[in-house]
Amino acid sequence: AMAALRRPSGGGLRRAPQDGRLEEINKEFLCDPKFSNEKDLEEKLAVFKEKYMEFDLNNQGEIDLMSVKRMMEKLGAPKTHLELKKMISEVTGGVSDTISYQDFVNVMLGKRSAVLKLVMMFEGKANESNPKPSGPPPERDIASLP
Repeated sequence: AMAALRRPSGGGLRRAPQDGRLEEINKEFLCDPKFSNEKDLEEKLAVFKEKYMEFDLNNQGEIDLMSVKRMMEKLGAPKTHLELKKMISEVTGGVSDTISYQDFVNVMLGKRSAVLKLVMMFEGKANESNPKPSGPPPERDIASLP
C-alpha cells in the first residue's frame, strides 16, 4: 500500500478534485506579478503540487500537525509536538493550525527559510543525488578519518 502512495502519477480518483483545486491555485500564482521573475515557476509549482498532495492530508485538503509529524518521521527527522507547532506557525504566520496550499507555496517561493522549506529542499536533494541509498559509503569518508 505504501508504494502506491509514492507513485507521482498515482493517487487515483480520491485525489482528482484536490488536484484540480491546486491546479487553479497554481494558475493564480502564475498570474501573480509578485512572482513574475521567478525562474521555472511553472515547473516549481508542479513539483509543489505533487509534494503537497503527497503529505498525508486531513480531509480538509490542508496539512495538519499529524501530517507534518508523519512527514518528518518519514524523513528520519522526528520532531516534538512543540517543534511541529512551531514549524506550522512559521508557515502560517501563526494564524492557523493547518497549512493551506497557498501558505505552502508562499513559503516555498518566499525568501524566508522556514524549517519546512529546508526539509523539502533536503528531501528533493536526497532524492536526486541518491535514489537508492544502499551499499557502503564512498571511500573518501574512510580516508578522511584521523
